[in-house]
Amino acid sequence: MDTATNNLNFNPDDFKISLGRHRDKNVIWLEFDFNPKLINLLKKHTKPHWSQSRKSWYLADNQFNRNLCRIEQNIVGKDVLSRISSVNLPELKQLQKMLALKGYSPNTMRSYSIEFAQLLYILKDIPVHELSPERLQSYFLYCTNHLNVSENTIHSRINAVKFYFEQVLHREKMFFDIPRPKKPLTLPKSLSFEEVKRLFDAVDNPKHRLILKLCYGLGLRVSEIVTLKINDIDSDRMKVMIQRGKGKKDRFVNLPESVLEELRDYYKSYRPKEYLFEGQYGDAYSVRSAQAVFKQAMNKARILKKIGIHGLRHSYATHLLELGTDISLIQKLLGHNNIKTTLIYTQTTDKSLIRVKSPLDSIPRANHNDRKA
Repeated sequence: MDTATNNLNFNPDDFKISLGRHRDKNVIWLEFDFNPKLINLLKKHTKPHWSQSRKSWYLADNQFNRNLCRIEQNIVGKDVLSRISSVNLPELKQLQKMLALKGYSPNTMRSYSIEFAQLLYILKDIPVHELSPERLQSYFLYCTNHLNVSENTIHSRINAVKFYFEQVLHREKMFFDIPRPKKPLTLPKSLSFEEVKRLFDAVDNPKHRLILKLCYGLGLRVSEIVTLKINDIDSDRMKVMIQRGKGKKDRFVNLPESVLEELRDYYKSYRPKEYLFEGQYGDAYSVRSAQAVFKQAMNKARILKKIGIHGLRHSYATHLLELGTDISLIQKLLGHNNIKTTLIYTQTTDKSLIRVKSPLDSIPRANHNDRKA
């Protein structure tokens, strides 16, 4: 106990930790002998609450506090697990274990678990490892024809089931005969320069405005903006390090000069400790909160386009192309593995196509008075 206190490091071993409920909410209970230094240390790292009825400290049961207390994360909820037969529940656990060993992101682990669980719901007591390629084909046809599952969801579902059979059961060739539906080719939705300006002008909160400005000005995914750390920003070199982006790749992007003073003012006012944009407990700002900031700004700016916060990244790429930036440089800034992913933006900014006039404009316009006569 003294070691943890003196080093100012939070040590879960100093507490008796258990999960429970308090006031109809999931909580993490922390029991320990009274120690003012330990209480101050706890408050330094998170936001503890005191339960008068139980005479014990507790924390909100969230990802940040689970990491702090070294509690295993719930990849899927109890509702998902309760619907899976005991015959196939160990197979879901094996899938999750292999995903973790291979270093997949929490989002991918959750997505694969949920999509694999859809198959397990239908199977009930039929062992999943006994399914043949023909039975799996029938299942995916059922998802398409009867459940009306979208093309993107079908791809995710196939990927999850494919991972189980090929990576967990090591049946590498059994998926060769399962066709995949063709994905719709959709163009990225973006805002105009004027709409981006209106969006920023509609936000009064300095923190919220800076989140949106950096999403656009750095071309970041929402997952990247919320995990951006203070140490990632190099104002001397005007560079920002994006650590472990999609595909766990690091990359550098350029820091816009126009945002530097606003960034410094924000730091002086908010004093973040690790993450540039902190959440309620000093952890990273949540993706959902950033999405809500964007949606509120869109409503206030009266921009009616059906577009999410990822549209700011699309706008960044589109506007760079319109300003004449080389497509290979945009690829590096966006962190795309394949140039084909970046080339899709050329379809929205092809200047030669923009200059083409509709034949409607070539038809002589009739005089209004002539039409009346």
